[in-house]
Amino acid sequence: MIDSSSLLKNYNLKVTPQRVAIVEELYKNGHMNVDELYEKLLKKFPSVSLATIYKNINAMLEKIFLNEVKIADSKPVFELIKEEHSHLVCSSCGKIKDIYIDDSSLRDSLKKKSNFEVDNINIIFSGTCEECS
Repeated sequence: MIDSSSLLKNYNLKVTPQRVAIVEELYKNGHMNVDELYEKLLKKFPSVSLATIYKNINAMLEKIFLNEVKIADSKPVFELIKEEHSHLVCSSCGKIKDIYIDDSSLRDSLKKKSNFEVDNINIIFSGTCEECS
């Protein structure tokens, strides 16, 4: 299990029971939207509001503790910050999986063609997962 409290402290985020629960859910599930997080946290904290979830998510995004993944025709999902990676999204079941690929040739090609220095690449591959094919 993850040491959520220490992780939050490392990012200068106040340790609250709701934040610890958000970190634990994202660690366990990988990618979740706000509604999914709210549903999970409501079981642990019956009086938690959706506004509280949004407030905590925004604070974690500001500290670059979480990453927001925007997928076409879906609600954004959130994940704990990790090594730079891309995403595989199943168009049948909606499952999201991380994939680590070497994007150095893409960065080099963009630099040569446009003289643009790429800081971040966010690639989402859409298709059918193994379970749905």
